[in-house]
Amino acid sequence: MANPYLKDDAPGGGVDPATAAEAVCARHGNDPAALLEILHELQHDIGCTPQAALPAIANALNISRAEVHGVVSFYHDFHETPGGRITVKICRAEACQSMGALKLIEAICRRNGIALGETSADKRITIEPVYCLGNCALSPAAMVNGRLHGRLDETRLQAAIDGAAT
Repeated sequence: MANPYLKDDAPGGGVDPATAAEAVCARHGNDPAALLEILHELQHDIGCTPQAALPAIANALNISRAEVHGVVSFYHDFHETPGGRITVKICRAEACQSMGALKLIEAICRRNGIALGETSADKRITIEPVYCLGNCALSPAAMVNGRLHGRLDETRLQAAIDGAAT
């Protein structure tokens, strides 16, 4: 099925964020109380929550752009640009740090050729910091494409990343 958000005139057939945002808002009845759900759905549908979509959301929900921007900028899970096909969220909270998370972060970033918080140039992987995954008893912990992993070392984390790539 064709993606209804594709712009015919966009280079490479890119997604029109405003059109996508309007469609998501309409599916939620243009209800301002559904703002978080709308933002999550938009990010799921097009891979990000770009600035170009925010005015359309504000207009559809009859709220200010500042309100929409405030929510997007407050929550770390919303991204203006698409991330990698594999998303690795590594815990940096105290329990994980005490069990070697910082060393793990350095090693996995070096191995994948990117810094923490970045996406690789080939869009294969994004490595993000988080500040608790609720898996303290099994620290250090990380989430790879939504799947929680504990008692990690560089080898086990890289195996989880490689498994997510298949």
